[in-house]
Amino acid sequence: MIIVGSERGSARELAAHLLNDKDGNEHITVHELRGFISDDLEGALEESYAISKGTKCRKHLFSCSFNPPAHEEVNIAAFEEAIERVEFKNGLIGQPRAIVFHEKEGRRHAHAVWSRIDAETMTAKNLSHYKLKCQSISRELYHEHEWKMPDGLARKGAGDPRNYTLAEYQQSKRMDVDPRDLKGAIQDAYAASDNRVAFTHALSERGYILARGDRRGHVSVTPQGEVLSIARYVGKKAKEIRAKLGEPDEHLPSVEAAKRDMAMDMRKAFVRHAKEAKTQHSQTQDDLKQKTDALTAQHKADRQALDDRHKQRWLVETKARSDQLNSGLKGLWQWVTGQRAQIQAQNKREALEAQQRDRKEQDRMIAQQLAKRRELAARQAQMQSTHKKTLEDLRADQKRAREHLREMQASIKTQRDRPRRERKGRAQRDANSSHCERTRDGPDLEP
Repeated sequence: MIIVGSERGSARELAAHLLNDKDGNEHITVHELRGFISDDLEGALEESYAISKGTKCRKHLFSCSFNPPAHEEVNIAAFEEAIERVEFKNGLIGQPRAIVFHEKEGRRHAHAVWSRIDAETMTAKNLSHYKLKCQSISRELYHEHEWKMPDGLARKGAGDPRNYTLAEYQQSKRMDVDPRDLKGAIQDAYAASDNRVAFTHALSERGYILARGDRRGHVSVTPQGEVLSIARYVGKKAKEIRAKLGEPDEHLPSVEAAKRDMAMDMRKAFVRHAKEAKTQHSQTQDDLKQKTDALTAQHKADRQALDDRHKQRWLVETKARSDQLNSGLKGLWQWVTGQRAQIQAQNKREALEAQQRDRKEQDRMIAQQLAKRRELAARQAQMQSTHKKTLEDLRADQKRAREHLREMQASIKTQRDRPRRERKGRAQRDANSSHCERTRDGPDLEP
């Protein structure tokens, strides 16, 4: 989602803007007021203004809007997660906060407003580079939710597979198609450039290399090694292309050289992805190990506590059963009348029932603990499977890039050796031709 933040004052105007239902907002919901005494939005923002009067800060509020893509359905939990990220990144944890949802024309967006004033120190929270931080969070959300990122939000070079992060590489693999529109990318690069140098740079940002075609035309080499005609993809005649970019001369690499360079760059990218995948896997393993150790320790403590309770209850119940057996004359009377045998039999049944009860409680606890442990084991197995699949994909792509590079090197060597073989062949043919002529004519014979 697009996140736009700003520092501002004018608490009353901001509250009026957020609660304005005359500007197309069909539904307005004050979702949260945290850290304020007042229970309404205007009063809460006025509280922030009153506290700021004790400081020199004029822009005492930090306001952010959160706009998801128009065609996506985003639940409240996703908005809250995005708001929490902005709060954490900008050092606003625990600051008074208000959240308001707006709905209009079938779309929902959110506004979050923080008070910048720390009431304990009476200083304003420093919001350094908050615009860049908000943009970074926006990009993360687009990648995580696999939304199509607006061109204005995309970083320079973000469309270049050689610059992909591991997450972007995995996303492109899941899509099973090229995530860029080839024709649109080349047309955009061409429209934004006024000469060959600018066009080369614009193509490079999108992951392509401008090269000299075999038929004296301008072409683009893709990360997959495909060769695309600039004239065909831009939709202009070759004459117009040459007028803007100049002749495709030795200043441009050949197709073979461009393919070789692209293959080498992609191999480096795959190596980088593999390192990143291993680092993430190691971190995830460490986190799971810590959770496993903590869960095991908790389970041991719970079992020990249950065992202690069982022992204590067993002592109390055993004493209660023992107290039913009298001693002395009363005990003799119980024995004579047969009551003692009845009581002993009853005590034995109660002791057995107590043991069975304790065993059931223990079994129930162990079953619950095993279920929780299986959940953690399943997460670990899923993590291992995902890591293995990622490495397999990376190795397969790296192998293709390596084979492609070898093909390019073999092709270049073949072209380099071709003139030598042709000269050698011509020399051999000339020698054979001269030998045949001498054999056919031969010396003159005497009559």
